[in-house]
Amino acid sequence: MRAMIRFGKQPRLRFISHLDLQRFFQRALNRTGLPIRYTQGFNPHPVMSFASALALGWTSEYEVLDFALAAPMGRARTEEAFRAALPEDLPVYEVRMVDDRHLAPMALVCAADYRIALSGDGADATLAAVEAFLSRGQVMALRRTKSGEREVDVRPLALELAREGAELHARLALTERDALKPDLLVQTLAGLAGVEVPEMRIHRICLLGTDGAGALAPLMSL
Repeated sequence: MRAMIRFGKQPRLRFISHLDLQRFFQRALNRTGLPIRYTQGFNPHPVMSFASALALGWTSEYEVLDFALAAPMGRARTEEAFRAALPEDLPVYEVRMVDDRHLAPMALVCAADYRIALSGDGADATLAAVEAFLSRGQVMALRRTKSGEREVDVRPLALELAREGAELHARLALTERDALKPDLLVQTLAGLAGVEVPEMRIHRICLLGTDGAGALAPLMSL
């Protein structure tokens, strides 16, 4: 049996790295008192994984931790144990118990929803560039990959994009092969507007996968 925990990362912890978060959750799992399954070998640690790493400085209300249990447990007991083990800046929103055969969350993720607040010099012009971005069939941007930097067409990777006041609301592709990070989106919009990249605060609203009908759906519902 496995458990999927949906949790948030509040502003006070936004500069905690993903690696530090992994270490923290390993200790938190030990504190829950749940029958956690551990790896074999000289240095055993909990069998766990995250759906998608959250970049330094971002906040979120939809992070997903997947971990294995050595014995069956109820959802309510698992949620209660996790709420007690985590600080208020890492709130638990949802818990789901799944079979070991259920696909790992990281294998299901294909998109994410973000709220991006812009401020400072260049913010208004960057927000105004949304219309130009959406009207183009191709928008090239320089993206960092494991093999170095390369120019890619990011237009099809912005699945949805809208301006709401001083914020951008974006649904962006998020797969191992094709992904558009919200900070690169903002850099691209600023480039179209011909202005400096404004200050941004990025908040992840949802992680999405594809349901049986081929439609995007929140990860915890799959």
